[in-house]
Amino acid sequence: MRYLLQRLGFYLFTAWAAVTINFFIPRLIPGDPVQSLIARNQGMISAEAMQSLYVLFGLDKNESLISQYFDYWGQLFRGDLGISFTFFPTPVSDLLTDSLPWTIILVGITTVVGFAIGTGLGVVAGWKRGSWVDGLLPVTTFLSSIPYFWLGLIALTLLAGPDSFFPSSGGYDPGTIPGWDGSFIGSAIQHSLLPALTILISSMGSWILGMRNMMVTVASEDYVTVAHAKGLPERRVMVGYAARNALLPSVSGFALALGFIVGGTLLVEIVFSYPGVGYQLFQAVGSQDYPLMQGIFLIITLSVLVANLLADVAYLALDPRTRKEG
Repeated sequence: MRYLLQRLGFYLFTAWAAVTINFFIPRLIPGDPVQSLIARNQGMISAEAMQSLYVLFGLDKNESLISQYFDYWGQLFRGDLGISFTFFPTPVSDLLTDSLPWTIILVGITTVVGFAIGTGLGVVAGWKRGSWVDGLLPVTTFLSSIPYFWLGLIALTLLAGPDSFFPSSGGYDPGTIPGWDGSFIGSAIQHSLLPALTILISSMGSWILGMRNMMVTVASEDYVTVAHAKGLPERRVMVGYAARNALLPSVSGFALALGFIVGGTLLVEIVFSYPGVGYQLFQAVGSQDYPLMQGIFLIITLSVLVANLLADVAYLALDPRTRKEG
């Protein structure tokens, strides 16, 4: 319990630091976002209206930076991430509500499936060296070394086209009304197949290689030898003794991967014009939409922290040594 409380305190401090940095970075960037918004819309407004925009965006020049900082914390506690410059006057929280499900479903499912398949194959490859599974390592290593956006471009070239089953862009067919009906869900699944396949192929190889190497190391440990000497079934020794201990380093990597699910696989979403958080971040950077960038960075940071906290809890369950004091 003490270990868990220490880790929780560390993550709370890290979250405070992330929120603080997230507040100051946009205010250190040169330029005036309100003036940029007015110029982009080619409008002329009064001084009072301009001052109202500064107050609306939390950039009131008549208020001290410390006051703005505490106001920003108050906004966060109310769930207010500000107003988007690009999609003015749409709140950032509404934009994230629209894009987050796309990224979480696409990247989340592929990350979990890739980890499960890769770890399972890595266990078999490390335990049964020289088998056909072990022979897949050169192929998977080669595929994982190719950048995933390059795999996406290859997939678009070879598999997508006017008469192809695989769409080349978007999250669903034009004209389809989003909703929980068979037409929309089928269209969304069809549009997600190529991006999901790209992410799955590029990520699975690293899980296989990492788990295989850990299994080779753990297989020579004394407790595995003792388990064999006791006459325990081969499957039980492989899963309950070797794989359980070899899995520990992969838990941290999996937690980080889960944390970055929210950020999406940026380049894959750009290649396929997929309406997730990564593609939205690309649009925000291109249009200098500071509140939207700020909201996305904050959500990604907090997601990584929560994922790492869950990894620490998993360590407590998997490794008894972390539960011992001193």
